[in-house]
Amino acid sequence: MYSVVNNKTIMEIDYNKLEELDIKNDGTKKQFCPECHADRTNKRDKSLSVDWNRCIAHCHYCGKNFFFGKTEKIAYTPQPKNRQEVKTYKNPGRLANEEPLDENMKRWFSDRGIPAEVAEAEGIFKVCRKMPQTGQVEKCIVFPYTVEGKLVNRKYRDGAKNFMLESGAKLVPWRIDHIRHTAECIITEGEMDALSFLVSGRDEVISVPNGAQTNLTFLDDFIETHLENKTRIYIAADTDAKGLELRNELVRRFGEEKCRIVTYGEGCKDANELLQQGGVEALRKAIAEAQEVPLEGVFTADDVADELHRLFEKGLQKGATLDMGGLDDLLSVETGRLMVVTGIPGDGKSEFLDEMAVRLSLRYGWRCAWFSPENFPVTLHHPKLIEKLIGKRFLKGVMSEAEFMAAVGYLSANFFDILPEEGYRVDTILEKAEALVRRKGIRVFILDPYNCLEHQIPQGQSETQYISEFLEKLRSFAHRRRVLVVLAAHPTKLKRDPVTKRFPVPTMYEISGSAAFFNKADFGLAIERDRTQGVTRVHVQKVKFRHLGYPGVASFQYNTHCGRFVAFEESKSPDIPNPDVKWDNSCWIMKNEERRMKNSLLFVSS
Repeated sequence: MYSVVNNKTIMEIDYNKLEELDIKNDGTKKQFCPECHADRTNKRDKSLSVDWNRCIAHCHYCGKNFFFGKTEKIAYTPQPKNRQEVKTYKNPGRLANEEPLDENMKRWFSDRGIPAEVAEAEGIFKVCRKMPQTGQVEKCIVFPYTVEGKLVNRKYRDGAKNFMLESGAKLVPWRIDHIRHTAECIITEGEMDALSFLVSGRDEVISVPNGAQTNLTFLDDFIETHLENKTRIYIAADTDAKGLELRNELVRRFGEEKCRIVTYGEGCKDANELLQQGGVEALRKAIAEAQEVPLEGVFTADDVADELHRLFEKGLQKGATLDMGGLDDLLSVETGRLMVVTGIPGDGKSEFLDEMAVRLSLRYGWRCAWFSPENFPVTLHHPKLIEKLIGKRFLKGVMSEAEFMAAVGYLSANFFDILPEEGYRVDTILEKAEALVRRKGIRVFILDPYNCLEHQIPQGQSETQYISEFLEKLRSFAHRRRVLVVLAAHPTKLKRDPVTKRFPVPTMYEISGSAAFFNKADFGLAIERDRTQGVTRVHVQKVKFRHLGYPGVASFQYNTHCGRFVAFEESKSPDIPNPDVKWDNSCWIMKNEERRMKNSLLFVSS
């Protein structure tokens, strides 16, 4: 028996099978695994994920799968989560003018060390296509991109080394099907480098689709199925600046312990150049001699030679800014750092951190995760983020259905909440965050606030010593996974001014527990809300590296309708009122989409 949904069939539940497998028929998606729960030491861990639509359950601990449907032929239409629309991609279809590679193209491959039969075996063909870079119809080599044998995209390359991907088609790694069941894989920066390794006898090789980019969201769908099972990942990126950025991001996503760095020797910047100069044996030797990522905490000048040369050429560069007026002069942030933010409860720490995360996501594509029990359940946190994204109050009739759906889709793709059932110990929280680095590529992790974590101070250890070790764990995680870690922490009880009746602005030394909050942070901020003046001030109290900013104060007015902060210059005289600000009620998602279209991945380099 079937149920029909959108003209497709979905599996129906076999209730006898459910009872036989000891899976509860109560609709819950997380349950105890009937296979391994009895032997687990952590009896509270519900490791079994139940997919009621597909009648499949999977245990994330023992790896066992359970099937409880009435048939194994499943035509399944995924249902939207949190009312998010399922993303659709353009089907490239078949080109009417596809032709085999001509003799000139075969010779071109052969001149680069790639036998024509290797290229043809990968489905590479010729087509005449108008290229946007030239505005002319050009002869192009076409690289087909497939997933599970089905065409999902194509890359065109003309004789002048212009590239184009199919607009609106799904972005995936080239040859991703070839590494699903392998213990190792090689990741290259371009298709020609991947073909070079094929010539050397390695089939388990893929290429990123759009050259040296640090945005690796195209990997998200393949982390669990194709990449987490790898014992070793060879990263064979180019040796130029962009290639180094790609290499570093891949290492960050997959972990230093798994990765090996492929180098090509003097005079070669990529695998294809090495193949042309040294032949297949040189490529095999490069893989055999691929280096481990340098041992954490131990460095020589050679280990950072490329980075040193880039600094020598370009100098120290400012970090990521928030587009928040005068605050951008005081503060720019980097991943791999620890930020501590303090302020009196109710003065807007969480609101400011939410806006910082939204702005970093929209401006730079940085995904963010929160540990924020004060925003539990997450349905209380998401409306605040949606208001900031859309610029309107979270209220039907004020915000349209289309705006709401667009915001939910953006949240689902870029923001993640961590609230582990097994407790709020820092090791547990960081373990979840580390998994999100691998699977989603998060770059910002916010813990808000410190006092909601479970703190168990070992016997014989002072609170000061414990806090110092706690902050070291955060710093180590930030550095190792190249994540900006942000910790919100309340100050000690402060005394009101007897005249003004206001609390003083807390310093980082006044955070409850230890001066280590100041000493160990790379960035230190205090948020002050002056209700008499209607002003929120961000006090930048510490920036460890001077190229990233310096101490100072930036002033904002807070828009209570959408939760946004608007920068302005405060009046210098108490007798002169502050100027009126212009509220920004535009839809930031649409602005971001317009900017993304201008910098479309349609045009790529390899």
